[in-house]
Amino acid sequence: MEYALQTDGLTKCFRGFRALDGLAMHVPKGSIYGFVGRNGAGKTTLFRLICGMQRPTSGSFELFGISNGSKDIVNARRRTGAIIETPALYGNMTAAQNLKQQALIRGLPAFDGIPGLLKLVGLEYAGNKKAKDFSLGMKQRLGIAIALVGEPDFLVLDEPVNGLDPQGIVEMRELLLKLNRERQITILISSHILDELSRVATCYGFIDRGHMIKELSAEELDATRKKSVRMEVTDTAVLARVLDGLQIQYRIVSESVADVYAHINVTQLVLALAEEGCEVLSTEARDESLQTYFMALAGGGEP
Repeated sequence: MEYALQTDGLTKCFRGFRALDGLAMHVPKGSIYGFVGRNGAGKTTLFRLICGMQRPTSGSFELFGISNGSKDIVNARRRTGAIIETPALYGNMTAAQNLKQQALIRGLPAFDGIPGLLKLVGLEYAGNKKAKDFSLGMKQRLGIAIALVGEPDFLVLDEPVNGLDPQGIVEMRELLLKLNRERQITILISSHILDELSRVATCYGFIDRGHMIKELSAEELDATRKKSVRMEVTDTAVLARVLDGLQIQYRIVSESVADVYAHINVTQLVLALAEEGCEVLSTEARDESLQTYFMALAGGGEP
């Protein structure tokens, strides 16, 4: 398999603290790689190393097969666009001026592609409005446009939907899918909104305390996640007692809702509950959420 990014034993220390500790990571070319971990797990540190903002303490990484120790890594980085933490914008410039400035920084002599980039991210009508007066969603979209200057093959995005309203999140999702499918851009993305991440990612890496604890494809994740039936009943205490008797695993969600982790005979269960005076109001087949999967994988705590 061809990789846009590989790391081997990648380690970064800050005054004795290991932000990355022997990280082994593989981002397939053409994928949308969901990078999942708690705050402080090392995600942003990795992004800074990739972009040349910091140097690793030990270990190595490759961009498009080029080692970070090679003089050609500069050329590989030119194929990469990034938003790390917050978009780097010039507040007193318009969207078009920001893109022209980025083109100059990258040494690109022509500005012909700027109108197309603005249209791609939905900012073609921003006009003379200064970036400092943009909404958060507009700033995030402008950040994506800046990252796309020079037509990169690889995007590194650190929390691109952070703070967006529901409509902004949907628009960002559609944009990322379009970039990946129509332009074949590989995307490495971190996000704490795991439900949204699961809507776009084609593969995942789960990081904890600087270690990669699991890498797998979206298909492998779907096969691994627990299947459940969400049941709404009139009394979950009765449901719990009946399920305990049947030795079926479950989780009580509220006074009337529980998740049952087993292939159950619904008719048999309904009859057993009816004998105890408990009525089944509804059932719904569900998959274990990405957040629940991560918490189980990493040993609890919020991602």
